[in-house]
Amino acid sequence: MILHPANRRRIMSLVMVAVASLPGLRAATDAEILRGYQDRQQEVLAASVAAIDPADPAKGSHFDVAACLQRDVKREAALARFMRLTSGKQDGNMFWMFPMVTVMMNGGKTLDAAARARIAELWRTYWPSRGDTENHWAMYYSSLYLAAQYAPGAGPEQWFNGRSSAENLAEARGYLEHWMDVTVTHGQGEYDSPNYIEEYVIALSLLAGWAEDVPLRLRAHQLLDYIIYDYAVESLDGYYGGAHSRIYPRQIVSPGQTPSQALAWLLFGFGERVQSGTVQLLALSGYTPPPILERIARDRSHPYVERELKRTRWRMRHAGPDSFVVGDKRTVPVYKYTYVDPDFVLGSSQGGLLQPIQQQTWSLIWKTDLPAKRAANTFFGTQPYSSPLEGTMFFNSDWDTVTDLIARSKADYDTPDKLPGGSRYEQISQQGAALVALYDIPAGSRFPLVTVFFSRDLKQVEEDASGWIFAQGGPAYIAYRPFAAGEWKPNDWTGLLRGGAGGFISTGFSDWGTGHRCYVSSALRNGYVVQVAPRRDFASYDAFKAAVRALPLRFSVAAVPEATFTTLDGHVVRARYGETPAVNGQAVDYPHWPLFDSPFGQSARGSRQLEIRHGADRLLLDFNHNARTESAVSTQP
Repeated sequence: MILHPANRRRIMSLVMVAVASLPGLRAATDAEILRGYQDRQQEVLAASVAAIDPADPAKGSHFDVAACLQRDVKREAALARFMRLTSGKQDGNMFWMFPMVTVMMNGGKTLDAAARARIAELWRTYWPSRGDTENHWAMYYSSLYLAAQYAPGAGPEQWFNGRSSAENLAEARGYLEHWMDVTVTHGQGEYDSPNYIEEYVIALSLLAGWAEDVPLRLRAHQLLDYIIYDYAVESLDGYYGGAHSRIYPRQIVSPGQTPSQALAWLLFGFGERVQSGTVQLLALSGYTPPPILERIARDRSHPYVERELKRTRWRMRHAGPDSFVVGDKRTVPVYKYTYVDPDFVLGSSQGGLLQPIQQQTWSLIWKTDLPAKRAANTFFGTQPYSSPLEGTMFFNSDWDTVTDLIARSKADYDTPDKLPGGSRYEQISQQGAALVALYDIPAGSRFPLVTVFFSRDLKQVEEDASGWIFAQGGPAYIAYRPFAAGEWKPNDWTGLLRGGAGGFISTGFSDWGTGHRCYVSSALRNGYVVQVAPRRDFASYDAFKAAVRALPLRFSVAAVPEATFTTLDGHVVRARYGETPAVNGQAVDYPHWPLFDSPFGQSARGSRQLEIRHGADRLLLDFNHNARTESAVSTQP
């Protein structure tokens, strides 16, 4: 039997995955890891080229056009498709900019006169908004930088904004360098998002692939390594674990239906290929991840703790006493704690309003054999907070209209059954695979509820006489102890998303949004404990339940919510609402929280350096000197 080349590459990739991940087998070499990535990269580009049909100029995207131009195949058909794509009214703002720039960079000076004229006309007449989020600005300025680089001599009359190419280049570079510096000093504001990681990959791929200025190109390449590491170290088989700044309903319920999962296939070989513009752009850029990143993404031989420091989105109002100023903008630290086990990931942030609208304060994911599009391998809690205070904290809108403006694009924001979202009234403490959540909700709050999501993938859900609720998620055992009584409700009990509200937010709800339920409590002073453990550590499910029942737990919600819990690992966690939590009698040291800290990476706050580690391998990303150094240390005693 003769295998098609794409199938042969896929089989070899699977073999390499097995070699790299199974205990006792030889680890993949650098050359094998690089070859696997390059095979996947070529598979993406071959599919892009195949999407251009000389007989049908209505087929194909900007990225398909760019692939043909880069490979110098189907050039006439690709240019015909490009002219079709750019005919008529243009829209999309920064989402229009980066596909256009991708064609420009790959076509270069070989574009024909008609294409060059159309490009020049569009940059003169179409005014793309730069948006209002960190990812919008990153894509906007990366695209603007390359567009100005493409036409270095163009005067102000040739640009939509009335600035010359030199002026646009300087403005774009100024912002990009500022954003990169803030990121490696204080952390991202839109941190660790399974959705918005792709927007940052887009912005940095553009610069790493085509910026002619060598220092800027190297800096973008370093930051691309940095962001991919940030994802790899909190992932499990490509599923993005831990706390997230922004996540949509479909993604919070079905973690496999995320852009990060599509990137996981190209970067590390997890799952199946999902052709997306971001995957295509990354493949076109020529970026190749260093092998150490795949090793980290695959190495789940031992449990470990990952601590990270991020920041909130810039706060316009209601900044609070924990805020600090960067330049002329105010923000608040985000303290992330993630426990990564070979079979699950439990991660959290400290709670509070850390990101508007779409925050996920804590989550559990576990290994699954289900297809990514079907899996709902997650368990999490939320307090469905909705208030103009949150809107006016982050947005330039007035108190009376801001909630309505938010709900126009994020339809689930102002509903009691929403699942993404942060709350002023939530406080989280985590130690290893155990978590304590406390809530103190004022009377009269819009949605005075505490919700814990039980996905349809959970098995053996049991309400125990002890007050614990037990469940099994794949190879993970879960124990949940609510501090106040609740009731079981369907996850979409208002029917908002089921009814199609929110457009793309509701798309496919019948596939991903059904079969789940939530434990919902209306007690204003409230809380719960979550204890997770790998199935491999117990002789049976009953043995796990017995071990949890025996754990010391004291809690009260009479005056101020508080709890003291001894975890399965023997750590004593004490949490009292409004106070810094303590572990084994020592207060959590938030003032000295590192930018990154785990067996795989170290970065001190403000150092502008990240040392990535795996075994003897080292990758130092030094943003002080714009240097990227790979090395190995001696493993001899």
